[in-house]
Amino acid sequence: MDTLTSMTMADLLDALASKSPAPGGGAVAGLVGAQASALARMVVSYSLGRKSLTEHQADLERIAVQLDNARGVMLSLADADAQAYASLSALWGSKGEKPDEFRAAVRRAIQVPRSVMAAAADLLRLCDSLAPISNPNLASDLVASAVLAEAAAKAASLNVHVNAEQLDDTGERDRLLTEVDSAIADAGERRARVASVAGR
Repeated sequence: MDTLTSMTMADLLDALASKSPAPGGGAVAGLVGAQASALARMVVSYSLGRKSLTEHQADLERIAVQLDNARGVMLSLADADAQAYASLSALWGSKGEKPDEFRAAVRRAIQVPRSVMAAAADLLRLCDSLAPISNPNLASDLVASAVLAEAAAKAASLNVHVNAEQLDDTGERDRLLTEVDSAIADAGERRARVASVAGR
């Protein structure tokens, strides 16, 4: 499978729409996270060099680097999720014959969306930091970035939930899902705070 980043937008959408297990919702979560990162970076671009924000330039420059990194991480995770789920899907019919390989594939299909959730949480923290120090004319774009970051976290959490059902250890599964639900609640609170501070 081609990497998602090497595809045109039209080809990517065709791949998503096709009758194929990957790329799917998990890959889309990473792609949405990358878009959220880029949108927040645009906010920074319009804030750097602005006289009214002179005292915040150092923080803005630091956040710019972090957002550029976040975009790359999200794109890598989008590809990783597509690969992880494709590998898991290929093992469905033989999970009784290859239990160890199947369990490893399940854990990989859980870990990647968990990483997307962690990256989305970091992105929401950056949006939170930007809200009081960025160009107010870009407030709606910053809020949109936070909304997209929350959406990425929620979309990724769905994959964690569905793949966690394959875990043999019910205690581990329950702890994992409690952690995921808590992270989603925190993402919603942070997105709301960004909107409140940005006046949107």
